[in-house]
Amino acid sequence: MSFFARRPTGSPGNGKLDAVHSFRSIAYGIFFLADEGFAQSPTNIFDPAATPAHSAFGLSMLVLSITLVIFLIVAGLLLYALIRYRQRTTDSDREPAQIYGSNQIELSWTVIPILIVVMLFLTTTRVILGTQAIPKPDSAMDVTVIGHQYWWEYRYPKLGIVTANELHIPISNPTKPTPTYLTMSSADVSHSFWVPRLAGKTDLIPNRINTMWIDPQQPGLYLGQCAQYCGIQHAKMLLRVYAQSPEDFASWVNQQKKPALQNFIGNAAAMEGQTVFMHNACINCHTVSGTAATGRFGPDLTHLASRDTIASGPILNTPENLRKWIDDPNSMKPGSLMPAMHLNDHDLNVITAYLTQLH
Repeated sequence: MSFFARRPTGSPGNGKLDAVHSFRSIAYGIFFLADEGFAQSPTNIFDPAATPAHSAFGLSMLVLSITLVIFLIVAGLLLYALIRYRQRTTDSDREPAQIYGSNQIELSWTVIPILIVVMLFLTTTRVILGTQAIPKPDSAMDVTVIGHQYWWEYRYPKLGIVTANELHIPISNPTKPTPTYLTMSSADVSHSFWVPRLAGKTDLIPNRINTMWIDPQQPGLYLGQCAQYCGIQHAKMLLRVYAQSPEDFASWVNQQKKPALQNFIGNAAAMEGQTVFMHNACINCHTVSGTAATGRFGPDLTHLASRDTIASGPILNTPENLRKWIDDPNSMKPGSLMPAMHLNDHDLNVITAYLTQLH
């Protein structure tokens, strides 16, 4: 989608059209410079990487162009009035003649904004309906997304996989589209799924199902954020979307389908840690496949060690951070609903050794 058409080289010019094209070029240049300033940002809205994000980008450029025109006109008139009618030493102190009412001016500032709003409304509607109307291919990947305070649950119904906080999807080849369709709901309060480079925001609302789709064409890590205030730790409810090549995604799927590691021969600490874990309240909230841990209140830990982060993104998944998290989550993420376990140092060490083996 492009809102910046150019006149072919050598074609006859038109004064008004040339002026419009020149302005659009200037506007695009300004936005391009802004884009360059944020080029290193993984959440750069000016660097779309999926079809829905490209549509939103085109619409955003149109809106920014129109608002820039309005700003320049208003600022120009204000500057002209400040200079043209500035106070001079030769001015008398007599109040100038007062003029009230102008049908032309009042019609202008009423009709023009209405036309602009209607045009933006129709354009936005066209983009939304056009994005939603694209048929879902048979090759699409289905993921169920459930928002929790303050983490994300991902379920792959066709693959039998359950994971948390880090969403893995295959890239979509234009010759053989493999978009990912997300079916979203919330387990508690309202959340909002927003990965700026992939698509717009979609709310997760209790007792309601919303859907969206994404189709990144390039492998990489795409970051996002819960965009709906959902509680004290809303700001640390981050999103990490890993777009992978078909081969890498298939490898990840195979690894996720495996049951949790049960044999810790040669690792006495991990073996003891499994026993301690299974005899504590951990199993009431967390699942580790193939064991007595079948809790659903917290994230699935079956392959915890394969994740780059813990606590929904803000903390690197290292043994030191994991130990500190188990000991007192609120020291790292105040307001977290996970209680402090108050384990002794020995139990903390062996449980950490156990969890770091769950690849």
